[in-house]
Amino acid sequence: MNSTRKQARVAGLWYLLLGLTAPIGLIYVPGKVIVSGNPAATIDNLRASESLVRIGIGSELFHQVIGVFLVLALYRLFKAVDEKYAVLLVIFSLLGLPIVFLNVLNDIAALVLVGGADFLSAFDKRQLDALAYLFFRLHSQGIIVASIFWGLWLFPFGILVIRSGFIPRVIGFLLFVAGFAYLASAFTSLLLPRYAPTVNQYALILEVAELPIMFWLLIWGARTKPINAPAS
Repeated sequence: MNSTRKQARVAGLWYLLLGLTAPIGLIYVPGKVIVSGNPAATIDNLRASESLVRIGIGSELFHQVIGVFLVLALYRLFKAVDEKYAVLLVIFSLLGLPIVFLNVLNDIAALVLVGGADFLSAFDKRQLDALAYLFFRLHSQGIIVASIFWGLWLFPFGILVIRSGFIPRVIGFLLFVAGFAYLASAFTSLLLPRYAPTVNQYALILEVAELPIMFWLLIWGARTKPINAPAS
């Protein structure tokens, strides 16, 4: 196995690990706890599901650490293609890391508020529930902010794939589609929340366009001969 193919498959393994763990904290746990339009039910679920919420926190921290190894593997893979875009890929990817790490403090604060600690006895239950719900919702907003960078990093990534010659160009264009979907969802949610449910419905489908690169790197790695090269 040549060096490029080996590097590609290493990146694919990191990508798969990230793809398997990220949905736990970003999709599964919120889906189990948040009851749309019903703060009281959401807080009841939060109290009853402390262990699940902590698993979600662990998932977010874990997949962000995995993301560091992934982006370093991708940098090594694409550095020879275009170092400028490889550096840009690293920068955009890592900018989202501190946002996610700090953002989990909102979930931790919500758990503290519903935990019944003695030092919170100065507040009544309604006040604590309201504050807990506020922090839990702030966590969701923090994920939206972080997703801006989850979209931005896909653009230099897509350019590198297109220019590489050892990965099909169409996969690079699919990364552009996924990047636009992340950005459309994030900015609509932050600036035009009235339209967010409609935009997010379509954006979630388009974000799946990020998956082909993961499976290509993992299964095929990289072609030893440039894809556009004529057959011998």
